[in-house]
Amino acid sequence: MKLKNVIKHFKLITYHKWLVFKLCCKIGIPWRGLVHDLSKYSPTEFWEGVNYYVGDYSPITEAKKDKGYSVAWLHHKGRNKHHAEYWVDHHAPNITPIIPYPYAAEMICDKLAASIVYNKKNWTKEAELIYWEKREKNRIEMNPKIREFITDVMTQVANDGIDKAITRKNIKYLYEKHCN
Repeated sequence: MKLKNVIKHFKLITYHKWLVFKLCCKIGIPWRGLVHDLSKYSPTEFWEGVNYYVGDYSPITEAKKDKGYSVAWLHHKGRNKHHAEYWVDHHAPNITPIIPYPYAAEMICDKLAASIVYNKKNWTKEAELIYWEKREKNRIEMNPKIREFITDVMTQVANDGIDKAITRKNIKYLYEKHCN
């Protein structure tokens, strides 16, 4: 393990948290932004992130390529309600319930912040919609109403930009439109 990776990974997750916090404040859920991804600083998640640090995408992807799974991801998704995977329960009558508003809104902020962090200077307002459509939309198990909500938000970001699409009024409106 390299000290350089410890520093870079710490800076990356802290910068990501900062962006999520700023976006959460814009949509009126500052507490969700403040407590966002605190588990990434836990030994289980932090050290795997350091060991598989690449900088251009999530170290979880590298761990999965190497081992076939990621202990950090298993730990993370079980503790963070802003991930759709947290809400999946194959033994419940409703396998994928509608994610409550604060967590669904935090999920939007998380996705946008991750896109900005990993794309760096190449980030465009269309970047997360493209990623969502190609890599996540039909692969992540989630309630169809939440899928529509995310798609609508990311489409608005692609068309109008973050400042116009990511507002308290708009995110609440889109959630209610799709999920209520």
